[in-house]
Amino acid sequence: MTFFRRAVPAVAMAGALMVPAALPAAAAEPGVTAPVIVSPSVPALNPFFEQELAWGPCAEFARTDTDREAYANPQYDCAHLEVPLDYGNPGLATARIALLRQKALDPAARIGSLFVDPGGPGGSGVSFLPALAGLIGDGEVARRFDLIGFDPRGVGVSEPSIDCSTTEEVDAERADLDLDTTPEGVAQTEKEFQEFADRCAERVGTDVLGNVGTRDVARDLQIAHEVVGDDLLTYVGYSYGTSIGAEFAEQFPAEVRALVLDGAVDPSLGPVESRTTQSRGFQRAFDNFAAYCVAQAGCPLGTDVAGASATVQELLKPLIDAPVPTSDVARTLGYTDAITGLIQALYAESLWPPLLDGLRQVASGDGTNLLILADIYYDRAPDGSYGNLLEAFPVISCMDGDRLTDRAVAREINDTNLELAPFLDAGFGSSDVLELCSFWPVPPTGEAGPVEAPGLPTVLVASSTGDPATPYEDGVSLAGQLAARLLTVENDSHTVVLQGVNACADEATTRYLVDLTLPPADLTCAREAPPAP
Repeated sequence: MTFFRRAVPAVAMAGALMVPAALPAAAAEPGVTAPVIVSPSVPALNPFFEQELAWGPCAEFARTDTDREAYANPQYDCAHLEVPLDYGNPGLATARIALLRQKALDPAARIGSLFVDPGGPGGSGVSFLPALAGLIGDGEVARRFDLIGFDPRGVGVSEPSIDCSTTEEVDAERADLDLDTTPEGVAQTEKEFQEFADRCAERVGTDVLGNVGTRDVARDLQIAHEVVGDDLLTYVGYSYGTSIGAEFAEQFPAEVRALVLDGAVDPSLGPVESRTTQSRGFQRAFDNFAAYCVAQAGCPLGTDVAGASATVQELLKPLIDAPVPTSDVARTLGYTDAITGLIQALYAESLWPPLLDGLRQVASGDGTNLLILADIYYDRAPDGSYGNLLEAFPVISCMDGDRLTDRAVAREINDTNLELAPFLDAGFGSSDVLELCSFWPVPPTGEAGPVEAPGLPTVLVASSTGDPATPYEDGVSLAGQLAARLLTVENDSHTVVLQGVNACADEATTRYLVDLTLPPADLTCAREAPPAP
């Protein structure tokens, strides 16, 4: 059981889903001593730090109609940042990192640039930034900072792209159940993993696959913040974006002005915990949804929250053999997409109403809503094309951690997941199937372990008490590793800051980003009612 560590503001999900000369460096805030920045120690890197970005219209960066509509707004401009493909050989091939910027609304009060990553791994910061900018509005963060979304190497419209599968191959994977836990079923699943790994090696190249891990994304971010004119990095990372922020902090602690890490991934977890922590979080989110559901008339989960996990499987398991029609006459809803749509809706309370309607529809033989939710999860555009989030997610994940080769550990992980998340138990039992990364053609460039960042200024970690994908406990752990200030938010969605859903959290984050004033220790932002539809 693996979920995307993905963060997109709820408003954006419900709706779908740079200048030639360097800018002035951000001034040090009163009372803050700016660390001394050491120039690059590798002479071959100097041209990358000295490049000038050719900011211009964003039309060529658009992948979907939604992108094209958003990028038509003249407040956005775009550029490509040139970086080494392999930092061990910076004089050879290069990669291009896509950037989208909204300039500070009050140039006279500008502090610098605020880099933002939406998560994933594989989420496009270029596509994400307009949605986030819309949520931030004309508040102080937008007035004081250039907001910059970026597509990490291999992601979105950065080049080269992680493109392992055709549209037809992605559609086939969505239809593949992979529920058989017999030795024959395990062998078939692992054969498919091997085929995907071979396909990526052939179509993308091992030279690219070997250099797309978070280690190298952090190095790109070092070049990026200096090229835009900021001696120190100001950054907000959501979900997997917290991994980028933590990696940057570990490699370049003296180059941090401010980091906000929301929806934290805990890098210190062992092999079993790292693969099971989300099960607890998603079960908690499902139970919260079930409590909401049973309070509504006509809830298809019945009237008992305790029995909702078994009831949702009773409702969806018939789709294994008999998918139901949808409003798209060419498509049906099968079991895999139904579960995917269910998981997608658990990321945000704002998606509970369409999930409730979707489950009601399935009960009456209609799969429309759950298929729409699944399409959001898979980053599928209305024309049937896909972004590369689904491909980038496993590719980057495989570069960042350990490889599972012990079948006894694999079975322990399966057993634990079934125990912690019974709402996803289809009744086929546990298995000892290995993971996709077990078949990966290049060695990892990262490893699990606590973050060590001596000299890092105090940064801010935000964690929501009901976050399904990156549970609250992970944020507490990361804050401890970084000696960071922890902001606790009573909230049942995945990530929260700067999204207009909790004024307390937004204000605390704003004050830190703008003034470097940290919230009081042990601050808890109380739950706020979601905005009216």
